[in-house]
Amino acid sequence: MMQWLKKHKKTLVKLALLLVITVGMSMTMTGSVGAAEGDDNNLISIGISAGNGSDMASVLQMLLVLTVISLAPSILIMLTSFTRIVIVLHFTRAAIGTQTVPPNQVIVGLSLFLTIFIMSPTFGEVYSSAIEPLSKNEITAEEAYDAGIKPLRTFMLKQTSTKDLDTFLSVAGYEQGSVSSEDDITTQVLIPAFIISELRIAFIIGFLIYLPFIVIDMVVSSTLMSMGMMMLPPATISAPFKILLFVMADGWNLIIKNLVLTFK
Repeated sequence: MMQWLKKHKKTLVKLALLLVITVGMSMTMTGSVGAAEGDDNNLISIGISAGNGSDMASVLQMLLVLTVISLAPSILIMLTSFTRIVIVLHFTRAAIGTQTVPPNQVIVGLSLFLTIFIMSPTFGEVYSSAIEPLSKNEITAEEAYDAGIKPLRTFMLKQTSTKDLDTFLSVAGYEQGSVSSEDDITTQVLIPAFIISELRIAFIIGFLIYLPFIVIDMVVSSTLMSMGMMMLPPATISAPFKILLFVMADGWNLIIKNLVLTFK
């Protein structure tokens, strides 16, 4: 097969060039014919008509909707409780020592439903104050944005530490004492401060989850060393004890309950 390809290499190249030229000529001829027939029949018309302001407004509104849909996953992950929940659940799985149980799909799904549960009052307020009036043409898109961002800002301000806010305010160039109220904090400053606060809280919770399981690892490791069984991996022996401790303490209930209460 390789010898045949080498032998007919030049022929294949010529055929490929001929195919490209043929396709290009056919596309050119099709465009010319369509342009010629467009004056008589108007069979096909491709383009965006912006003859008046309403058409352009519809086009811009459609582009805005598509942009919001494409950014929806990022908004859901970064501006809600999802980040803290999914990091804590990953820390829990790593602390137990089960590398793939529960699987990532289960962790992400559980985090998503817990996020909906926690954020349902905020989402309800956004819908009633922004989305519903906008769908009834009672307010403009700018007014809907201002009304819809307020519940999210309230949630983020409640979860954001003052230290992180001061850090990003100073980076943004705000002078000390220039911010007298929460309304003076722009959303561009609030969002990164909120994300950093979520990461810090999630890592603190993960550290606390790790502590009892580290004690089990140390006990098992010291026991194996005293018995002279240094070739046996301690993780193999400690994993069942970790799972037993987690089940006996009703670990999922404790972690999820206290994790949800951190947002109250």
